[in-house]
Formats: sequence, structure tokens, C-alpha cells
Amino acid sequence: MCQLLGMNCATPTDFNFSFRGFARRGGDTDKHQHGWGVAIYEGRGLRTFLDPLPAAQSKVAEFVQEYPMKTLNMMAHVRYATQGTVSLENVHPFQREMWGIYWSFSHNGEVPKYSNKPVKDYPLLGRTKREDICFHPVGDTDSEAVFCALLNALRAEFSTLPTLPVLYETIQRFCTEIIAGEEDCTILNFLLGCGEYTMFSFSWPGARPGSTVWNGLFYTIRRPPFSTAKLADVDYSVDFSQCTSPNDRVAVIATAPLTVDEEWTEFKRGQLLMFNNGLPFSELYDCHEMEQQGRGLNSRVLERSSTKDCARNYDTPMLLHQLVRNVVGDDRKNTQWARRGADLGCGAGCSGVAFRSSILHMVGVDLSPEMVDKARERGCYDHLVVGDVECILRRNDSSPDQACPEQNTETMYDLVFACGVFVYISDLRCIFSSVRNSLAPGGLFAFSAEVLEGDGEHSVVLQSCARFAHDSSYVEGLAAEFGFETKAKETSSIRKHEGLDVKGILMVLQLS
Repeated sequence: MCQLLGMNCATPTDFNFSFRGFARRGGDTDKHQHGWGVAIYEGRGLRTFLDPLPAAQSKVAEFVQEYPMKTLNMMAHVRYATQGTVSLENVHPFQREMWGIYWSFSHNGEVPKYSNKPVKDYPLLGRTKREDICFHPVGDTDSEAVFCALLNALRAEFSTLPTLPVLYETIQRFCTEIIAGEEDCTILNFLLGCGEYTMFSFSWPGARPGSTVWNGLFYTIRRPPFSTAKLADVDYSVDFSQCTSPNDRVAVIATAPLTVDEEWTEFKRGQLLMFNNGLPFSELYDCHEMEQQGRGLNSRVLERSSTKDCARNYDTPMLLHQLVRNVVGDDRKNTQWARRGADLGCGAGCSGVAFRSSILHMVGVDLSPEMVDKARERGCYDHLVVGDVECILRRNDSSPDQACPEQNTETMYDLVFACGVFVYISDLRCIFSSVRNSLAPGGLFAFSAEVLEGDGEHSVVLQSCARFAHDSSYVEGLAAEFGFETKAKETSSIRKHEGLDVKGILMVLQLS
């Protein structure tokens, strides 16, 4: 199948290094020799180069590798034809104008719903009506058909310019529609560019029948302190510390890792990430913050949607903090009543901003170094740690009836909170155990969770969007088992999935 390359940057950055290695996969180090293309955003403009020749042999590709172009957002593609002829009209990236914005799209995989059938039989997504279809494929690939279906659905969905969190929710829903009913035979990995700042990337990985080649997506973040990176496909390396500034940060997305000495993260099955400012985001409140920073869609044609009414729906940290304030009471809620607090899965720091006013000394932890860097920029944490939650909690594998050894209230927490963390953890027992052993007597544990709508047969389910939903009775049972008293519980619509509100709970527990 094809291979993808995407870059999203905090400052204008050239892509020559990554593209140099990527182009070798077009007929040299790999078999993707049926054309190549690149789309480079420059302000509101989009510069594209397409060629049906192999990238490893193309004079145009040689020119692009040497031409000094800088961008905040770009994508490239090398093609191995499984549908459609080897011709220019079938070369990715595809592009269209919608709402006065250039959209671009590259895809790796096979989508049965848009394969080997007349265009009139392609399924419609969302609210699309056949008489209102505006975008049509020019070539013969399922990839371009999917792109047009997504754009037609977005056009039918919105009469005003959507905000980034709304756009994230909507694209996630359309991805689920594309896959539904064909989960076992669909491979859908794509990059969707929507202007100079933002790229959405989705992965539903897999291998073609009879093939051992796995088709998924990986990403890495290049950030200070920069070091030397060596390409996997050609003997070439660059010391980025000699050609970057402290403000630079670059997210690189690829079908397979491009370098041999950088840490690459594989997308989860069904995961949608929004890349903006050189970072990956999947939480709606982080998407909302990018919107507030002026890094949303940029159109002179369509009126922008108001963010005032919808902001509350995306601000789980603020809602959870308000619930904690209600629990501690009027006499303390406006003070830094917690001597020490811990933010589990702090992400980009939105939760830290929300809780800072209640905590004297606040620690944050996250698995992603990039998110920790972003959180550090906020200046609201006293200490930040890269790692899992056990890095800042007291790990104890003993039963709930056994006290944590060597407890010292001076190093324990009065408040531990977790916003949007449980959706990435299947078994919550270790979290509850560690939090219990890390809280001072009377300490609070506040968290959000997505909950199952069902008959209680399952305690946890992995949803198609790569998030876990837990049964509320399972969560409440763990609270009781580990000695917590429920002080507050609030049902909330956390986000949308498949067009429906996702039910969630906000809870504040107190250690008995």
C-alpha cells in the first residue's frame, strides 16, 4: 500500500530532511513507485507538487528536496497502486477548496465502502443529501472518494465555520461511519489538512489479505533540546541543535518511522489526533484552547461560530474543579486549602490552570514529554514529571485492608485529580490503590470518566474511538473497596461520539 508523511510545526520549518528519506521509499528502499505528491501550506495558500513517476527517480522530487520552503503544515505521499491506474489524477495528496480554505488529503489503506462500485453508489456520510453533493472524485481511487465524502458531509453539517473541538468530534463521527460494518476489512489511515495551522490524522490499521505488511501510523515530536537524527532509508543525518531555535517544535507523522534514533509512537486503533502548533491533541478542551489562541480555521467566506456557548462543554477541568470547590465548602473554596496536589495525566496543563487556585504546591505528570513541555510553559506547576502516574504516587500492591508502609503526611497529597485520564486505562484498580496510598487522611480524589450505557454486563468497553468507557457501578465499587466516600457525583455530557452525546461522570471522593 501507500505511505504517508505529515509535518505540523510551531514555527515555519523546512521539511527537506524528512522528505529526503521519505522519497527513497518511492521505488528505492520500498516498492511505492506509482507516483508521489506533496502539499505545503503557506499562509492561506497551498503549494502542491504531483508526479506519477516514482519519487526516487523524479526530477521534481529532487527539486523539492533542495528547494528552501518553510511551512507550518505539510503532507506527502508515495503511492503503490491497488485501485486506479498509474496516472496523475490518482496521485495524492488531493486538494479542494471549501469555505474559502484549502483542504488536503492523503490516505493509506483500503475502504470497501468506496471501492469497485459506481460513484452514484458511494455511501453518504452524516447529513449529506445526494442532491446537495458538491465534491466529486476526479480519479478512480477509494482514497479520493473518501476525501470527497468527508468534505460533502462537513459542508452539510455546518452553516457557520466550526470550532476545532466541534470539528474534531464531527470528523471522529464520520470515521466511525466509514468503518462501521466493515471493521475487519477496512484499513483507513489518513492525513487531513484544513489550513495553515491544523492537521487531523486518523488510524484504523491493518494488513491486506495474504500480506504481512502492517499499515498503521506513527508520530514523533522534535523539540528542544534538539539532537542528531539519522534517516532510516538513506545514509544521512542532521544535527538539529545547530539549525533550530528554542521556539521550534515539529510533529512528524509517518506510515513507518523515518529515523533510527528518535522515539516514535504508534497510533492506537481508531485514534484521531489533531496536530496543531507542533503537538498532538485528542481532548476537546485542548482543541478549544488552540481555537482560543487564534489557531483555528481561517476563512474570509464563512462566519465563525461563537465559542462562548460551547466552551463550557469542553472544559472538564473547570467543571471538575467547581465540583471540588462545592465539596470543600464556602469557608475554604477561595483559598489554597490543599497543601499538596497531584494532576494525573496533566496533558498540556489545562487542568493545572483550573486547579491552581486551590493548591499551594502542585505536581503534574504525563507520559508525553511534549505535553509536559507545553504544561511547563503555563508556569502553574511547581514540579512536572514525565512518566506514568506511579512516578508521583505511592505504589503499593497490598490489599485495601493493609495500610501503606512508612506513610508521611508531609509528603502526601491533600488532593489528587485526573481529567480525561480513565479513558486510556482499562483496569482502574491500580489507580485507586495508588491514590489511596498517596492521600493524606481526609484527602480528596476527583476525576472524570466516560460511562457505559448498558445492562451492567461489562465493567469496561474499548470504544471504536480508542477510548475506554467504564460501568459506573464498577467505578463506585472500587471507591468503596478502597475506602473512599463519595462526596459529589455529577452526570455530564463530555463529548459526542457517532453523533450522540457521550455520557460521563464527574466524581469527588474523600478518603475515609
